[in-house]
Amino acid sequence: MTGSSEHTIDDHAMRFLLALARETIQCRLDGIPLPSPEPQDHMLLEPRGAFVTLKIDGRLRGCIGHVIGVEPLWRAVRDNAIAAAFEDPRFDPLEAEELLHAHIEISALTPLRRVAYDEVVVGRDGILIEKGLARGLLLPQVAVEHGWNRETFLDHTCRKAGLEPGCWRHPDIVISTFSAQVFGEEEH
Repeated sequence: MTGSSEHTIDDHAMRFLLALARETIQCRLDGIPLPSPEPQDHMLLEPRGAFVTLKIDGRLRGCIGHVIGVEPLWRAVRDNAIAAAFEDPRFDPLEAEELLHAHIEISALTPLRRVAYDEVVVGRDGILIEKGLARGLLLPQVAVEHGWNRETFLDHTCRKAGLEPGCWRHPDIVISTFSAQVFGEEEH
């Protein structure tokens, strides 16, 4: 799944980000300062939303990210790698032995675009649903992994926001989509 070509990250930058995420988690485990590279690639310096997902034996072990880019992509990946490994409230902090078996996946996001619910495309779009302070987000790959259609994807995003399934039909709901370039260690 990729966004428009202007947001496409090349293979070299993907390898850099995956290595950075793993090195960052190892540094935290070892109690040493986090890496602070000075990449020259403009794609790594562009403010982008990003998620870092950790899986062990195909099972989720942590996933944290930000939808909106407020810092350079490389820093978003570094900071979210720490958060996914040690701050995801669904899991205990990652142990050193687990890192040996962990698979790292990065989702680099395109900017949000407000849409009507019938414009959501499964397999291309991630969804952010908002109503007041309630917010729910699902990455594009979630619907594909579960074999969901558009309506089911929207329903699950409503649930993630703490809202009722079907809330996406109401006019006071804000639906935004984004694309994600998703890449993981098995490809690189």
